[in-house]
Amino acid sequence: MMLRNLKFYKVHNRLEPVLQISRLSSNSSLSDIQQSSDVNTSTNQVKPKRKSVVPSNCRYVYPEFLPDPKMEWRNSLREKLERMDMIQRRKHIDIPEFYVGSIMAVTSSNQHAPNKATRFVGICIQRLGCGLRASFTLRNVIKHIGTEMKYQLYDPTIQKIEVLRLEKRLDDELLYLRDAPNEYSTFDENMEAEYLPEGSPVPINTTIVKLKPRPWRARWERKDMKGLADLGLEERFYKRAEELATPWEKYDLMKQYRKTIPEEEQKEIFAEVYSELHEFEVIRKKLKRKKVFIKPKTL
Repeated sequence: MMLRNLKFYKVHNRLEPVLQISRLSSNSSLSDIQQSSDVNTSTNQVKPKRKSVVPSNCRYVYPEFLPDPKMEWRNSLREKLERMDMIQRRKHIDIPEFYVGSIMAVTSSNQHAPNKATRFVGICIQRLGCGLRASFTLRNVIKHIGTEMKYQLYDPTIQKIEVLRLEKRLDDELLYLRDAPNEYSTFDENMEAEYLPEGSPVPINTTIVKLKPRPWRARWERKDMKGLADLGLEERFYKRAEELATPWEKYDLMKQYRKTIPEEEQKEIFAEVYSELHEFEVIRKKLKRKKVFIKPKTL
């Protein structure tokens, strides 16, 4: 009886070892043998990897990873290669989370500077572009002169990017600070960083800016700016702004579709990118915790 079970089992299931079959008693049936083989094969199966959960704020933290929505400029191969280059660049430099309205400090290499590097502190007034062409503009008033510096986010000459104060403003662009008094754009070059508790939401600065008298660099009365005070213009300026306004565009779904990337494609992109970016952030946080403050010796 033992030999019959052994021969029959070897013909129908060749993956099971012979030693395990030889230990079976002569009273064991074929169904018991098949059940034991099913248990062994199930334990040998590789457990699927747990998928990383992509946070919902990735769209705002990493906006440059989304491609340009214009169809004539889309190229899946180029976009894939750009994302790989951007991830490799982030391995060499820490690009923190920032928004329009955040106060930042950028250190970039400069061969004409005494230390071969220059540091500029200012408020972020604009953030444009996507992919490797992403850029941001900082503004500060230095010696009573408004100074702006535009940086490419993935420029290899940038050595360090610091966020001294993480906050948002009421508008997506702060270009009207060019027509505002200097007090709204003046920041100390030796300003120290202000750290937020981990997990806390990004604060919103509700400062209302009052512009200087005309002339201005743009028709601010024709733009829906929430961070501007009353402009104090004549009634004819506001009537002309109402004539040129296009309030129906917010109901044009096709126009909104052409200006954005579909949600399904956004999830695919951030699922590809977030897993690697999250590992970098965890490693950097561990390194920061290991740093110990050494009190300087008194002279």
